[in-house]
Amino acid sequence: KNYIYFASMHDLRGSVLVGGNFDKNNEIFSTAWDFIIIDEAHEGTQTELGQNVIRELKKENTKILHLSGTPFNLLDNYKEEEIYTWDYVMEQKAKQEWDNLHFGDPNPYSSLPRLNIFTYDLGNVLKEFRDEELAFNFREFFRVNTDGEFLHHNEVLAFLNIICKEDNQSNYPYSTAQYRDNFRHSLWMVPGVKEARALSVLLQSHPVFQHFEIVNVAGDGDEEQKTEDALKMVEKAIGKNPNETYTITLSCGRLTTGVSVPAWTAVFMLSGSFNTSASGYMQTIFRVQTPATINGKVKEECFVFDFAPDRTLKVIAETAKISSKAGKTSNDDREIMGEFLNFCPIIAMNGSVMKKYDVNGMLEQLKKVYVERVVNNGFEDGYLYNNDELMKLNDVELTDFENLKKIIGSTKAMPKTGDIDINKQGFTDEEYKQLETAEKKQKAKQELTELEKKLLEENTEKKKNRDTAISILRGISIRMPLLIYGADIKNEEKELDIDNFTQLVDDTSWKEFMPKGVTKGEFEKFKKYYESDVFRSAGKKIRAMARITDNLPVEERIADITKIFSNFRNPDKETVLTPWRVVNMHIGDTMGGWVFWDEKYEKVITKPRFVDHGEVTNEVFGIDSKTLEINSKTGLYPLYMAYSVFRNILDKEYPDPTAPPTIDEQYKIWDQVIKDNIYVVCKTPMAVSITRRTLLGFHHKPANIKYVELLKQIEVNGKKKTVIDEEKVNKLKEESFWLSK
Repeated sequence: KNYIYFASMHDLRGSVLVGGNFDKNNEIFSTAWDFIIIDEAHEGTQTELGQNVIRELKKENTKILHLSGTPFNLLDNYKEEEIYTWDYVMEQKAKQEWDNLHFGDPNPYSSLPRLNIFTYDLGNVLKEFRDEELAFNFREFFRVNTDGEFLHHNEVLAFLNIICKEDNQSNYPYSTAQYRDNFRHSLWMVPGVKEARALSVLLQSHPVFQHFEIVNVAGDGDEEQKTEDALKMVEKAIGKNPNETYTITLSCGRLTTGVSVPAWTAVFMLSGSFNTSASGYMQTIFRVQTPATINGKVKEECFVFDFAPDRTLKVIAETAKISSKAGKTSNDDREIMGEFLNFCPIIAMNGSVMKKYDVNGMLEQLKKVYVERVVNNGFEDGYLYNNDELMKLNDVELTDFENLKKIIGSTKAMPKTGDIDINKQGFTDEEYKQLETAEKKQKAKQELTELEKKLLEENTEKKKNRDTAISILRGISIRMPLLIYGADIKNEEKELDIDNFTQLVDDTSWKEFMPKGVTKGEFEKFKKYYESDVFRSAGKKIRAMARITDNLPVEERIADITKIFSNFRNPDKETVLTPWRVVNMHIGDTMGGWVFWDEKYEKVITKPRFVDHGEVTNEVFGIDSKTLEINSKTGLYPLYMAYSVFRNILDKEYPDPTAPPTIDEQYKIWDQVIKDNIYVVCKTPMAVSITRRTLLGFHHKPANIKYVELLKQIEVNGKKKTVIDEEKVNKLKEESFWLSK
């Protein structure tokens, strides 16, 4: 009566019971399972269907274990005490210590190779290919033309020549015969299908790489190759005697998860960016750690060659899962990172000079990990806060938080949250130090004193208060990114700081954008709970992302600006920042114009599509049309309108697709459209700044964007009533009110 059942998540998701299309698996869903193990939990469990499967399988007494080698997108769903880790470092440590602890017994970890990561900073050599993070822009470097040839052919060829230059001092991966023998079989990650095909052609004509069989598994591979199973293609090329063959596998996604190719000894990361997910990166590089014995020799070392050092260090820092204390670097953090670097050394190459990364160098990268998360989560992230301060809340501070909750809660700015327990005060500085000692002893399985046991128990309770405090601060924090994006700042290094955040926002805008009742004075009580370095860096990153778009073609700029907005959260349930998708759906379905989404409004498309509703489309987006937006918060509606008029003019002035306008020529038309066709009214000065940033970036160009309060309060029969201010509305009709001619 006791049994184990192996199921496929893909098959279960297809069942009608969970929203699929097939009447199957009913017995599996009706069974009262005692225990469910979900392997590769980061893969198919996060979709709506995946969640439905788990809910349907779980009964009242069912226990569930989620397994994942790269759980980065799952960790926030669990409490610290619910997470158990067995990682690469522990594995390598067990391998090293086995003989001392189990002398005479065969070492089960002996076949697991050690990872070595070498980074080369191409951004220092080829500065024109740096992106907004000053990291190397692989997509631009490998960009191909309509004929499938590299636009930067000479630079790509120079890169191939560099990595196999016959110079014993260069330390590049193919620079000596010995190195080429070590890296007989490797996986190269490239940005896309067309890029892989162009690189395949170039490699096959290269004096060194022509001796390697090039296996292109990106898309349908090379046109002249038959489409086969990707793994079979690689195995066929490597053959039964890997020590006698040479191969390079080109991929832009295939074979990066769940496959084993024992002969691979190196992976070349020639794609991605600073924003590459740790999950995808680690899944890819661990392909080369597959154990292998080739021609009697055990594979003891494997290598990663990455040409975007910042990305490498950010991912490794995240993988090592340093502490959640974003503001402090404890000795424990140093030990964890030191251990990681011991088993996975990271070597930075600068010309022919090798530099091994030390603990301090790696810890400097941690802030970038935190900043990345904070920005991507719209400041709705625990790394934004000072963990230490929130663990030491006294009775006065606890009361402040309880009062703040009442203010923010009344604005519906946040979901229902727990109460602050004012009887559970935080630790004193001395107790906090004792707690850190107790946590170390507990981790090392050393005997604890009664005081230390008590501190650990209290820590669990105080964490609840900390988490509640953070959920209360969320009501303020999620409003910050939009204000930072629009702020008029001359010196970001000095002015963009949590201590003078209130000075960046005028009083009228503060009242409009912050929860009612959270005055600037009230905010001063809580700014100490923010991690100042992370706040400043996250703010600078938002502005850097916006600033870099000023140099892009108009369509690409719109794509990047609207992507920034996708990270911003709605301030509350009444004040909704209309998403770019909804703007396109709203205007596209009613008035037409150029839409940036597909016909189902599910995906952003690279080239906008034209929607024609006849007369209304011609009239609204005509060359002489004028659009008035009467309450802009983000500038996304005027952005859509401006692009459709701009495109109308552009297609008339540059009808020949083989002779497209330059970026300067595009912006000459764009600036004219903003000046002549678009009129915007905002309720606050900050909304004016935000709208200007969306339409014109950091350029100081003429624009009809005004701060006007169109409503006023009057007294009727002793009661206050809000009405339209007709005098101000009439002013909007006067040409002299707008730009001076």
